[in-house]
Amino acid sequence: MVLSLTAGAAFPQAHNVSSGYQKPTDPQVIENLEQWQDMKFGLFMHWGTYSQWGIVESWSLCPEDEGWTQRKPEHGATYNEYVKNYENLQKTFNPTAFNPEKWADAAKGAGMKYVVFTTKHHDGFAMFDTKESDYKITSPKSPFSTHPKADVTKAIFSSFRNNGFKIGAYFSKPDWHTEYYWWPYFPPKDRNVNYDPEKYPERWEKYKQFTFNQINELTSNYGKVDILWLDGGWVRPFKTIDPSVEWQRTIKVEQDIDMDRIGTMARKNQPGIIVVDRTVPGNWENYVTPEQAIPEHPLDIPWESCITMGDSFSYVPNDNYKPTKKIVETLVQIISRGGNYLLNIAPGPNGDFDQAAYDRLAELSAWMDINSSAVFATRAVAPYHEGAYYYTKSKDAKVLNVFHLSEGEQYQAPATFEFTVPAGFIPKQVRVLGYKGKVKWNKKGDKIQVQKPKGSLNYATVIQLDTK
Repeated sequence: MVLSLTAGAAFPQAHNVSSGYQKPTDPQVIENLEQWQDMKFGLFMHWGTYSQWGIVESWSLCPEDEGWTQRKPEHGATYNEYVKNYENLQKTFNPTAFNPEKWADAAKGAGMKYVVFTTKHHDGFAMFDTKESDYKITSPKSPFSTHPKADVTKAIFSSFRNNGFKIGAYFSKPDWHTEYYWWPYFPPKDRNVNYDPEKYPERWEKYKQFTFNQINELTSNYGKVDILWLDGGWVRPFKTIDPSVEWQRTIKVEQDIDMDRIGTMARKNQPGIIVVDRTVPGNWENYVTPEQAIPEHPLDIPWESCITMGDSFSYVPNDNYKPTKKIVETLVQIISRGGNYLLNIAPGPNGDFDQAAYDRLAELSAWMDINSSAVFATRAVAPYHEGAYYYTKSKDAKVLNVFHLSEGEQYQAPATFEFTVPAGFIPKQVRVLGYKGKVKWNKKGDKIQVQKPKGSLNYATVIQLDTK
């Protein structure tokens, strides 16, 4: 499968969408995926010690000469000094404003139905109480460890689960902190393991067990987990490398961590769990994950675009948050092509979102209160998108939803909406969501004209057709 993407931004960890999707056969996984596809809209959160410096998550530790890996001189004059100072952020990370119930309430109001939280990013700092490492938020080295909700992963999962969310655990397969991945005997060269696992199999075996144990903890000790979202696709069997993808060409050694063993364990702990081994085609990539981009055409497999609300996945002071109109438009474009929208908001070092993020969620809430029936439990339907109009249908195909979007900062509705009715749909009733009065409409051939009711709507108009 070769996909063209509509990019939102260029990012270091941007991923291709792998080909060769394999549909799951486990009935519980199939059912979970179906429910997840009904949910459409989720919250992603990148959060760690790096938020204190307001820098891109983890990547400045990576010795690659790219724009996103640049280190600020004030954080260390040499690489080794920088790494030491970065790791010492553990000793000052104290997010005392942490209140996951506040996040869950705001996200639920905005129509979000599932959450994916970064339990561990590439830097190896665990935002959960792992027994495999002392590099974690619950360590006595971290001042927040005395807080009643020091195990922030447990608190986040509990708060969102209590609000009806599906729970997703993001976990980085590479870990740049442990000696089993970046062996101190050698300097790290790039994002990959810094030794040859086939030359040092005992060390790699320890890394495999380390990874297995941490994922076992996450899927055993944290209540029901619905999604295991695995990042760091360079940790993969060498035979799965796609040489047409630039970043995959940098993988020079075998980095197989035995996903069959990990996935089987996760399913034993959490029957029906969706496993997302990003960019690695096979049994354990249950849905695909374009990043900061939307496929230009509908996909006939489960997929999710992860896109930031600001410019960055991690917290940056005074970030440039997207207008609510843009967020609504992105949601409409994604669901019309059959996907889910995973919107990232980055908590700050104090443990809270910026007020601007809450403002966007509140504005989304007002729009969702009116239009949610056209968003959730829907599926893509041809022609998907024509001009300013985007389509979804109810799963039983008895309701057709037509979204109208407009250019510019403010939404502008035409005096008359005119759009194609997909083949097989015969409208018997037409309504404009948000208006209680009768709507004037007529049908000519395969076109429908709908007169705009009086009043105004924010961000987009949704026309809903009951069909015979």
